[in-house]
Amino acid sequence: MNKRALLSVSDKRGIEDFARGLQNIGFEIISTGGTQRALEKAKIPVIPVEEYTKFPECFGGRLKTLHPLIFGGILFRREEKEHVTEAKKLGIEPIDLVCVNLYPFEETAAKPGATREEKIEQIDIGGPSLLRAAAKNAESVTVVCDPNDYARVLAALQSKENTLVNLRQELATKVFLHTAAYDAAIVRELSNGDKAGIILTNRRKLRYGENPHQWGAFYEFYKNPPDWEVLQQEEKQMSYLNILDADGAWNLVCEFPEPTAACIKHANPSGVASHADIAEAFQRAYDADRLSAFGVIIALNRTCTIPVIQKIFDQKIFVEIIIAPAYEPAALELLSKKPKIRVIENHCMKHDEEITTFRSALGGMLVQNLDTRVVTEKDLTCVTELKPTEEQIRDLLFAWKVVKHAKSNAIVFVKDALSVGIGAGQTSRVDSTIIAARRAGEKAKGAVMASDAFFPFPDSVEEAAKYGIAAIIQPGGSMRDAEVIAKANELKIPMVVTGVRGFRH
Repeated sequence: MNKRALLSVSDKRGIEDFARGLQNIGFEIISTGGTQRALEKAKIPVIPVEEYTKFPECFGGRLKTLHPLIFGGILFRREEKEHVTEAKKLGIEPIDLVCVNLYPFEETAAKPGATREEKIEQIDIGGPSLLRAAAKNAESVTVVCDPNDYARVLAALQSKENTLVNLRQELATKVFLHTAAYDAAIVRELSNGDKAGIILTNRRKLRYGENPHQWGAFYEFYKNPPDWEVLQQEEKQMSYLNILDADGAWNLVCEFPEPTAACIKHANPSGVASHADIAEAFQRAYDADRLSAFGVIIALNRTCTIPVIQKIFDQKIFVEIIIAPAYEPAALELLSKKPKIRVIENHCMKHDEEITTFRSALGGMLVQNLDTRVVTEKDLTCVTELKPTEEQIRDLLFAWKVVKHAKSNAIVFVKDALSVGIGAGQTSRVDSTIIAARRAGEKAKGAVMASDAFFPFPDSVEEAAKYGIAAIIQPGGSMRDAEVIAKANELKIPMVVTGVRGFRH
């Protein structure tokens, strides 16, 4: 007795080969609409749905498969005698495989100028119902919603081993994830973003959460998996804080077009440097604050080379993670001698790319777009009598990129494309200035200073002057801007404002 497959797909990738493969192993194929026409054109025998159900497609294609002969054939339980008897009585034949993918609602909604009516017409009704029915009866029915699964489904059907049972359960779970995400996209679009559905998948267990007594997990966003890959990990799994630190380090170095390295500790940069040679950039970043760079995360925005790894080994630096866009094969081989160092490969996003970030708070979710705003020289307004030199402007812009990625209140001292002192996460901006100065020491003389938010009082400017700060960049916008600017003029420190705040909590 032939088995039956129902094929009705919007995405026609691979459907002809899949249908032909099913036919070759004895499946009758029921189909409708565009799928039926595509298969008939490929000379694959098809039973039209309306011929199978003896009921015509109607309402401009809105109603095709919603029929008891279709859904009964999918849903009745083959192992229950009452179901089998009832199916025979009603003339319902079993349907053993359902292959459906859904109308392209998200693609239609993303088109410029798409009307609400056009979007609504792309809301699939029969497709999700067929998929969910088949997934519910996965003990007997194979359900396929993704063209990427065609090959392994055919292989399982052809296999003499009983591999289909477990695969059916996996595919059924995938269907419910797929339809949930589809419905979430519809809700998000039709509510104009007032309601949002976030679908998380592919849970990875972490070593622990923020502390060893807490459990932790990392999930991917469905249909938007992360770009990073762990190349080396050994038995030491990533922890919650490892991922947070790696994220902070990576976002920071991606701010820079020139070769740049950053050392991160507890989500704050301890050192950041740019240099034509990425190994030298790393060395300068590490030297900026060796004391803090213990159990450090190292981020590079260029290929990790042998000299970088050799510097780590020669100086016996305790490194938790290295993250870079690529690795020289010989550098990876060298790293394999230190298997406790986690090695991650990632790729910088484009600055014009819209990235949404999420953070749970007060029992809900805070959502915002990632701060990818780039401040350039043309965005700067000099508010003091003295103007910064071209060299100082370059360092001021460098300092601004770094201060955006230090926890507020944040102050960063920079000299010659190197962060020489960083003060972050303080309740007082002047305290952050004092910390940055203490870490910079003599290197503060002639350096520039960046503040992630405006100065509420002139005290930070006065403090900076004690250590020889030569120029300042800050957002501006304080009620006491006039006092702050007057103090900078008095101390003969050029000051520029960005008009943009760089808070990071």
